[in-house]
Amino acid sequence: MSRLAYYDNPAILRTRSVTPMSGGGGEMSKILPYVTDKTISRHLGFTGRSMDLGHARSYYNPARNAVYSRYTTQDWGHSNSMNYSLSEKERSFAERLRADAWRAVKETDARTRNRQNDITKKLGERVYDIAFWKSELNNEVNAMATEIENLKEYRRTLEKALGDTANPLHIAEECLMHREKRQGIDLVHDDVEKSLIKEVDIIKRCQARMKKVLDKAHVQLKMDRAAQHTLEIDAKDKHHAQGLDDRMQQLRNKSAGIGYHPGIESIDNTITIPDSWARFTQENIARSQRERAASERLRGEIDSCLRACANEMWNHFNSVNNSFNTRIRETTDTRNKLQSHLQRTMQEIFDMENNINLLRKAIQDKEMPMKVAQTRLDERTRRINVELCNDPVMKSLQREVNEIRDSVRILKERLKASELSLARLMKTKATLEHDISVKDNSLKTDSQYCMGMRKGFPMDPKVGPVFQMPIC
Repeated sequence: MSRLAYYDNPAILRTRSVTPMSGGGGEMSKILPYVTDKTISRHLGFTGRSMDLGHARSYYNPARNAVYSRYTTQDWGHSNSMNYSLSEKERSFAERLRADAWRAVKETDARTRNRQNDITKKLGERVYDIAFWKSELNNEVNAMATEIENLKEYRRTLEKALGDTANPLHIAEECLMHREKRQGIDLVHDDVEKSLIKEVDIIKRCQARMKKVLDKAHVQLKMDRAAQHTLEIDAKDKHHAQGLDDRMQQLRNKSAGIGYHPGIESIDNTITIPDSWARFTQENIARSQRERAASERLRGEIDSCLRACANEMWNHFNSVNNSFNTRIRETTDTRNKLQSHLQRTMQEIFDMENNINLLRKAIQDKEMPMKVAQTRLDERTRRINVELCNDPVMKSLQREVNEIRDSVRILKERLKASELSLARLMKTKATLEHDISVKDNSLKTDSQYCMGMRKGFPMDPKVGPVFQMPIC
């Protein structure tokens, strides 16, 4: 009965009677008349005739010594005929009802079976689609993983090349400082000094170029990893969906674990349609392909940068000569400017830290007013009956909560901006300190070494020139 009740209208109760006229208010009771008079004449009257088959006449029977009513023979025969007609009518109606019920059973069974087979077929098609896109995603994930490893190898080569430029720059700066020891007429701005300054400038330009390309490599690796992560998440979701739909495809009427879930057909938690579902994966794959193409172009740019820098540095090796005094003044002036910026930056860091503490204190000061306002609102919800009035007090309390929340949001935004600014200031401070240390080191080394160090272009005797070209 519990299973039948799931489909039936709860207002209609099943009974054990098989007679259409019984059942406590069923539909069949509306078709057939309700018998109030138990006589056959009242139950089966004809249109245009009296509902009485006949009127019993009074007769005197000497055997009873009394007067009592008697029906006629025609009344008796008519009553029997009406009983036969009633029986035939009820049986005919019952036969039609059984035939209709049987047709309804067959039709609903076929419709249900066809619908289930169609859904099973569609589940199979869906599993095939998911498997196809999952395969595409996995192929793209593998291709992206290979590209990431290649780009990381190029990045390591570029980092090593960038580190290797420190030795030629160090030698050039030492030569500049060594020529400062000259005295008298030899302290001239000759072609050697001009070539030496030009070499230093070339090396630094190459470093900046390599750093720029290296920054691009860092960003591109992040973009590649992000695209790969998106693909992996999509593939993982499709693996889960494939397993679920495959399990649902295998589900049959006699499978274990099936049961009623009332109201589930009215729940729609979907967020995509087939077009947007396929487009989402296509966009992920297209994004990955774009990032792979950009990564390949960047690897070509790294290779070109390394070869161009190596050739440029080698071509200017024999033209080294710089102006000592000009170079020293430039280096000293740059160092002083960096120190001045560092002092102002440190002062700004101190002021920003005070500002952050002030904002945190302001945010903390909003906690108690918020607690008071929300406590008032909470307590006022305990009013009863008509006292639950949306009065001006409640509106003011709600506005107060929103205003405090907006104030906290504004303060937090200012705090976040201040913290980001402090982080940038700290990074700037570190950058300035690093650059100052580089300038101090250059000034120190330039005064200790001589031109005798420039007998050959710096190289690793095992691998050749200063740059080891990657194998494409």
